[in-house]
Amino acid sequence: MAIKVRLEKPKLKISWPKSLLSSWLVRGFIGLVLLAGIIAFGVFFHYYNKYARIVDDRLKQPLFAETAKIFAAPREVRPGQKLSAKVIASELRDAGYTIEGLSHSSPMGTYAEDGNDITVRPGPQSFHAPDPATIHFSKGEVEKVTDDKGQSLASYELEPLLITGLSEDANRTKRRLVTYDEIPPNLVQAVLAIEDRRFFEHGGVNYMSMAGWAWHDIIGDRKHRGGASTLTMQLAKLLFVADTGTIKYKVTQILVAFHLEHRFTKKQIFEAYSNQINLGQRGSFSIQGFGEAAQVYFGKDVRQLDLAECAMLAGIIQRPNYFNPFRHPERTIERRNLVLDSMVETGAISKSQAEKAKADPLHLVPGSVDASEAPYFVDIVRDQLLQKLGDRDFNREGLRIYTSLDPDLQRLATTSVDETQHIVDAAVDRKHARDRKAGKSYTYPQVALVALDPHTGQVLALVGGRNYGASQVNHAIAHRPTGSIFKPFVYAAAFQTATQGTVLPGQTALFSPLTILNDSQQTYNEGSDDEYTPRNFEGAFYGDITARFALLRSDNNATISLASMIGFDQVAALARDSGIKSAKGTPSMAIGSYDATPLDMAGAYTVFSNNGVHIDPWTLASVRAPNGDVIDDYPPSSRQVLDPRAAFLTTFMMQAVLQGNGKQGCRVNGKVFCGTGAGVRNMGFVSPAAGKTGTSHDAWFAGFTTNLLCVVWVGNDDYTDIKIEGADAAAPIWADFMKRAVKLPQYSDTHEFTAPDGVEVVRIDRASNLLSDEACPDSYEAAFLMGTAPTDTCDHPSDHRNILQKIFGVGAKPGQ
Repeated sequence: MAIKVRLEKPKLKISWPKSLLSSWLVRGFIGLVLLAGIIAFGVFFHYYNKYARIVDDRLKQPLFAETAKIFAAPREVRPGQKLSAKVIASELRDAGYTIEGLSHSSPMGTYAEDGNDITVRPGPQSFHAPDPATIHFSKGEVEKVTDDKGQSLASYELEPLLITGLSEDANRTKRRLVTYDEIPPNLVQAVLAIEDRRFFEHGGVNYMSMAGWAWHDIIGDRKHRGGASTLTMQLAKLLFVADTGTIKYKVTQILVAFHLEHRFTKKQIFEAYSNQINLGQRGSFSIQGFGEAAQVYFGKDVRQLDLAECAMLAGIIQRPNYFNPFRHPERTIERRNLVLDSMVETGAISKSQAEKAKADPLHLVPGSVDASEAPYFVDIVRDQLLQKLGDRDFNREGLRIYTSLDPDLQRLATTSVDETQHIVDAAVDRKHARDRKAGKSYTYPQVALVALDPHTGQVLALVGGRNYGASQVNHAIAHRPTGSIFKPFVYAAAFQTATQGTVLPGQTALFSPLTILNDSQQTYNEGSDDEYTPRNFEGAFYGDITARFALLRSDNNATISLASMIGFDQVAALARDSGIKSAKGTPSMAIGSYDATPLDMAGAYTVFSNNGVHIDPWTLASVRAPNGDVIDDYPPSSRQVLDPRAAFLTTFMMQAVLQGNGKQGCRVNGKVFCGTGAGVRNMGFVSPAAGKTGTSHDAWFAGFTTNLLCVVWVGNDDYTDIKIEGADAAAPIWADFMKRAVKLPQYSDTHEFTAPDGVEVVRIDRASNLLSDEACPDSYEAAFLMGTAPTDTCDHPSDHRNILQKIFGVGAKPGQ
């Protein structure tokens, strides 16, 4: 039996020392950590340098370049005005003046109060020459104004107030730069308490908050992860980093924050944050920074904010649209009070201070950007700057732009448009009653209002639409058919021929208010082959009527017949000289078929209110450097286009357009007629004035007192007929505005228009159109070129017609 033997190789078993194995693992792990660290450091170093270059490039220019500032016209102080030293002092502070005697005097100027007197001393950067004056007050009004030698002055102009800064970019951003020292301590503490309590201690990042943010991001709980951003990180986001909500974004934000902390002091970072933080929207403009927000919400310089106001601004940082104080005051107050409690926690204020501030209402100024910042007006100024300064970067240079605007009147203009639009809208609703029942949509018309100083051409107020936030189309400079507000130029041209001693064709005497015009249907050649057959409103014809009655009732046919006697080309020439550049010598021109802007028409009407002198409307007075040096001044241009007598005679007839109240007025053939603009008297406007209604596809009203001229236009953007008369659509807005305006001190001294030499005003019997005496109770005043008034006196002969003649209306009536 054979025995098999299997030999196996012995297994070699090697036993490694445990200490050696663990040593290799540790070394490997350390190596991996070091490698990861090197890679991480390399990545960090790469991005750190990348964003260092980005930050450095951005900081080669100032973070916030000065923007051009738009200033209003200076307030004129005159003896007799209802003003107080307190009001003047507040206005001077708003203009940048400081109290006399302070160690740091403002370059704008200083002022000193002494009892009922206040002394004003313009500084080197003032708009005015450095001529001081003292304003003396007594019983709530200006008693007198004296210069530094004690001599009385008729008036004195204060420093112009800032209206707004030009928007900086296509995003329509508004900001007013502030320095750290100008920010109230309460505002600094309020922001720190609610946004970043350790701001002055950390190096740009709050690591505990960052860890919490990262943890909630990892687990997907984005609802509770919070922002974890310090003020420095917020500034990095505002200036350099787009928020994507990712970890990469957060790392980038941290890197930029490190650079900002390295380059700037904490005060500089807070100052930059204060000028960049978004604090809401006003109209179509974004509100950037505390300086602009203080003005928008409270109408104050940021230095004047109280504790409650500081807390409100700090509170709305988190969600400015959600905490919009105009739309959501309850939310805003709740958030403000939370900020006040946070300030108590940080020890910035006491609990009693917080409770007192919580009891304050919001004290917001009205929220209309149209009223306070005149955006349509500012847009015109911007366009003029571009024309006059060309490619010059006037915005970045921080130029000071001085304009014609009266802020008080601008607020009234906006208020009147806002509060009378419902009258126009109600009329549109009535016109579209069937459409409403059928569920069809329709639009409400747009509005424009222009107010001028008729003697200087200064544009005092301008509204270019119903709401600037909804539409930036400026209807004040949009060309529209002028309608019947053109007609006074026809009558002015007729009076001009009379001043030259020329008798019109078909007449036996010089033109006067009593010249008989033919109001009957006629056909004219409008062009080479076109025939034009005008109609009167509602198809009424009066036959032979006086010129005064034709203008008073805005009669089309009589006005065109007068223009044909004068010469259509002659009327058009006067219109063009008055600023209505599109006018051509055609029959339809006489009743306003050619286009002009509301601003053009306001300028054109200066010839009536300014003794025949046309003044181009102007908005831009002067452009100056930030230190006050004059770059350029822009004096207005004017020219005599009409004899002063012709201007006054036309104005006097336009006064009749506003006469009548439905019970007495213009009585013709037993019927009672009032001027087409008489409704403004029914609306409560009682000051001496002249005016004219206009109705084409659009509605117009143009009128003026001795010191204020206003034109109102109402119409559709698509040029469709609004089908509402000027007396019903534009006149209510005009009357509301003028009622408010004449209550302001600077426009309250209205008076009757003064006749120039060579003109006489007499009373005319309404029935006979002869001179009136005690025997003629029904009469009116009319103005005549010397030597053209009637010489006979009314005698009221008895009606000798028999009964059949009276019944059938035949035979001559007395006085006809």
